[in-house]
Amino acid sequence: ATNGDFSVTVPVSSNDEYGVMAKHTNLMVQGLKRRTEELQKTQDVTILSLASLAETRDNETGNHILRTQRYIKELALQVKDENGSNLDEETVDLLFKSAPLHDIGKVGIPDNILLKPGKLSDDEFAIMKTHANLGSESLEVAENELGSSSFLRYAREIAISHHERWDGTGYPCKLQGEQIPLSGRLMAVADVYDALISKRVYKPAFSHEEAKKIIVEGRGTHFDPRIVDVFLASETRFQEIAGEFEDRM
Repeated sequence: ATNGDFSVTVPVSSNDEYGVMAKHTNLMVQGLKRRTEELQKTQDVTILSLASLAETRDNETGNHILRTQRYIKELALQVKDENGSNLDEETVDLLFKSAPLHDIGKVGIPDNILLKPGKLSDDEFAIMKTHANLGSESLEVAENELGSSSFLRYAREIAISHHERWDGTGYPCKLQGEQIPLSGRLMAVADVYDALISKRVYKPAFSHEEAKKIIVEGRGTHFDPRIVDVFLASETRFQEIAGEFEDRM
């Protein structure tokens, strides 16, 4: 129970005080399990609510959150199974849960920029790019208040690094190659793919093949080559996710 495993029970083998202690220990563990599950559900709902709030201010839909969350999980599962990978099931789950907060910083972008239907000017785009820092800073405040946790660390990593590019020309820190956290490299492919296949006021939806072509062309410049290879191995699953959580307009 101390390690989070609530599946074991203490054998109740007598009716004396030891049996009573065993019975009440089992009841206590069951209670801890229920409270832990309730807390986990509350956390998950809070995350999705915050992320959905950010998306309502954007030209994107709530399904963008659901799709990118599943894309990043699929990519992470593929990476986990590679030789030499340091990913495990717990980390994959944390990436899945933290991915919806990748654009939380957009709540700090003015509406005239965030909702502009046309191309942004250079000055407007400079302001738009600050959403990566704003998201990271807001999650850092949460870390300082609540204490550091793996979940908040991954959420902060993704928020600040998912617009970095493999060749170092991304933002906000111009990180290059493996300087970019793996979480950010995974999110970059998931986020761009979904942006490409989704209809926006300023562009039509691209087909899967068109989006795939653009991502492959970005191999080694925009994207980690290894993650692009994983994407290609997972493209059928990406299409299934896109179909299952398709925007209904």
